[in-house]
Amino acid sequence: MAPMNNEIDDVRERIAVLLAELPGEAELAGLPAHSDLGDLQALARRLEEAHEVLVRALESVEKG
Repeated sequence: MAPMNNEIDDVRERIAVLLAELPGEAELAGLPAHSDLGDLQALARRLEEAHEVLVRALESVEKG
């Protein structure tokens, strides 16, 4: 049972790292309506990475 717990902890840690890199709610509220496209693309990449981590974790659980 320990390997499964290690995997869960790993997923949690990876998600926490990715989410820590995202701006907070206050920062997002302060963004101008016409934000720099590069900033928005970087934000989208981080969200996509977090999504992929969660999808892989779910697939692993379904197979497991």
